[in-house]
Amino acid sequence: MTVMTQVQRPWAFADDLDAMFAALGPLWPELRGARIFMTGGTGFIGRWMLEALVDAERRLGLGIEILLLSRDPDGFRRRCPHLAQSPLVHCVPGDVSDFSEGEGDFTHIIHAATDASADLNRHDPRRMFTTIVDGTRRALDFALERNCHRFFYLSSGAVYGAQPAGMYHVAEDWTGGPNCLDPLSAYGEGKRAAEMLCAIYGRQFGLDIVNARIFALLGPLLSLDIHFAAGNFIRDALNGRKVRVEGAGTAVRSYLYAADLAIWLWTILIRGETGATFNVGSEEAVSIADLARRVAAILGNAPVEILGKPDPGWNPGRYVPSTAHIEGALGVRPIVNLDEAIRRTAIWNGWQS
Repeated sequence: MTVMTQVQRPWAFADDLDAMFAALGPLWPELRGARIFMTGGTGFIGRWMLEALVDAERRLGLGIEILLLSRDPDGFRRRCPHLAQSPLVHCVPGDVSDFSEGEGDFTHIIHAATDASADLNRHDPRRMFTTIVDGTRRALDFALERNCHRFFYLSSGAVYGAQPAGMYHVAEDWTGGPNCLDPLSAYGEGKRAAEMLCAIYGRQFGLDIVNARIFALLGPLLSLDIHFAAGNFIRDALNGRKVRVEGAGTAVRSYLYAADLAIWLWTILIRGETGATFNVGSEEAVSIADLARRVAAILGNAPVEILGKPDPGWNPGRYVPSTAHIEGALGVRPIVNLDEAIRRTAIWNGWQS
């Protein structure tokens, strides 16, 4: 896997397209003629995967077709006309829990649909849980119906539950789990149950399944107005406001840059061993308080305010993966560090560095 150096000239989105193609170029021909069905393809993760795929198709002419299931195809066309107008992308309306869209068989299914909404998880955990589990069951049944060769499930690091104190990087063989007595665990427990369904379909029906457990992310296209702390901090700094930490700021996170994410996910799909599960995230840990200070310093020394309120989330502790498995098995490494990820995200949102 080619390791790119940091871009020294002013960053542009084309630099990320070039970096993704440099890393994935040797792998793309293995998808020549593929017919892919994807749920969740219009969200942040899905859009980055599509950016990489559409760019590769433009450069290589692989003859790939990808069908996107979306609750709002018209909205996707408005937000991403360059993707929606690509001849390889076809967007169809449908709900992840009950769909039968598309004719013929598919070589690959990418199941990425989940509403990772903290508000939904807090106020309607039943809907959160059932959407994850029922949607995954439907996607697996669809894979059997359409003679799918490979099923790629995008899970979450939330399946590990609270990371034990002293465990600096949680690995794929950790068998802990979310607190099943706390409804705030609906998202993590739903993802965990969905992984079990994948394992069952792999064993019982012979589906070729591979899983990615995704941790925190940062990069262009990320909404700055939802519950992700890094995005909120960048928003506040860009708007000339205090960078505000609602809690004590002691929670520890790590952030994988979005272009690295796309490289890792396509590498897993193409080269990951059947039945394997890979952490997808960064080992570069930072406390939320220190993250706020880094954002403020990079974007112009905005004031930082730490309010010290109780943390309302499911994990006020550490949430940092071990990536030794994916680095050893698939040869991927992070290209963009946290400071550069902050800078590029801010530039995408109008910051003049």
